[in-house]
Amino acid sequence: MPQERLTMRKIREILRLKWELKLSERVIARSCCISRSTVAEYVRRAEAGGLTWPLPEDQSDSQLFELLYPRTQQLTPKATTLPDWDEIHLELRKKGVTLSLLWMEYLEKYPEGYGYSQFCQLYRNWAKKIKPTMRLDHKAGEKAFVDYTGPTIPVINATSGEIQEAEIFVMVLGASSYTYVEAHWHQDLPNWTGGHVRGYKFFGGVTEVVVPDNLRAAVSHPSHYDPEINPTYQEMAEHYGVAVVPARAFHPRDKSKAEVGVQNVERWILARLRNQKFFSLVDLNKAIRELLEDFNNRKMEHLGKSRRELFELVDKPALKPLPATPYEFALWKKARMGIDYHVEYDGHYYSVPSHLYPAEIMTRATEKTVEIFLNGEQVALHPRSHVKGGHTTLKEHMPSNHRFYSEWSPERFLHWAEKNGPNTARIVQTELESRRHPEQAFRACLGILGFAKTYTPARLESACHYALTNEIQGYRGVKNILMNQIDRLASQDDVSQPSLLTSHTNIRGKDYYN
Repeated sequence: MPQERLTMRKIREILRLKWELKLSERVIARSCCISRSTVAEYVRRAEAGGLTWPLPEDQSDSQLFELLYPRTQQLTPKATTLPDWDEIHLELRKKGVTLSLLWMEYLEKYPEGYGYSQFCQLYRNWAKKIKPTMRLDHKAGEKAFVDYTGPTIPVINATSGEIQEAEIFVMVLGASSYTYVEAHWHQDLPNWTGGHVRGYKFFGGVTEVVVPDNLRAAVSHPSHYDPEINPTYQEMAEHYGVAVVPARAFHPRDKSKAEVGVQNVERWILARLRNQKFFSLVDLNKAIRELLEDFNNRKMEHLGKSRRELFELVDKPALKPLPATPYEFALWKKARMGIDYHVEYDGHYYSVPSHLYPAEIMTRATEKTVEIFLNGEQVALHPRSHVKGGHTTLKEHMPSNHRFYSEWSPERFLHWAEKNGPNTARIVQTELESRRHPEQAFRACLGILGFAKTYTPARLESACHYALTNEIQGYRGVKNILMNQIDRLASQDDVSQPSLLTSHTNIRGKDYYN
């Protein structure tokens, strides 16, 4: 095994320093980063085994091991003191700690103790007696498991009395089972990433790996071999230096720690809140925090320590430090440039360098900015605007007298509209003149002229006539007229209806009653 070979290399180095270089045991101990008593023990065993320097070139590690620790000695239970298996069990959680290292440290205390093979076998026999879910599969600071509980908690709107179910987010550290819990309104991307940010702040450090279930907020396209991580979730992971490794479908052991953690939260926190009424998410989270404190401080029977004690002992020293600033939520979205060299985000239009038309780009929006990327390179940066239908245009993005204007120009749209009819042309011209930059109206003009294909050119001309008559402007106005057939109803009102009664001598006219 690799660790055994590492031990044998260290023993060979000890013998070389002792017998070839004639160094003292104190100097050798400092050079090999072990105790002086361990050096003396190795030298004693080597001498007892009849070893001399240099060692035979064809002597393997297993042969050297047998000489140092004869099988007869391993199988004879000379040791009067058993190792503290509970302590060994906990120490194995720490990063880089192996049974081989723990055995060497055990021999430093008890030089006549068990041999390596017997030591390992005794530990395996002890470990079989504990529950499978309590065995140690995770190293310190290695993994955090995240999921939502199945049960939700109702929250009552104090004004309307309406009840909304709150989702419960759970984050569990693999080695210590130290747990973070909070309530969300929805299992959406802002809440999902926000839960991670606050969870890592609660732990005071970052794990190497985060293991989510195949939740849509985490995994855009689930796959057994190559799941596609949501771009925002991936960006958050990169900010914290974490690797996202989604649990595989139909592999319950991948997320066993999360499932056990969720089950414990349901039993020890949610069940205790079942008879309480909450009127805000703030009140609910306050109650959760109080019970979470008690939950993490509760001793676990199988280990005799609480989650907090294990966290302080095992996970906390191994966590990576938090970044200087917390992750700022940013939503990524695919988009395509319009003919007006703008892209739409949340109802607002942002300019892109016109020469990139008609590229497919990615937008990254935070609360304050909107960034635009092409092939991973930022090509535009704008302050975030919440004005629906508005435009944010940078002068340097505007087209100059080049091919763009030969393909799309105000003149071309007017010529196209005139072919449909004078009313259509007037509506398009009004749309172009209403914008600070005519290019900002190109998208709307294209939409208006496209109605000729959907509703026929005659209907479009009729709708534009009605719009002009009633001072209605813009793409949305024309669309509303066509969709609701207002132009047709108006034309019917303008035509006089023929009389349904024919002339007859027995019919009295209006003058009869005068």
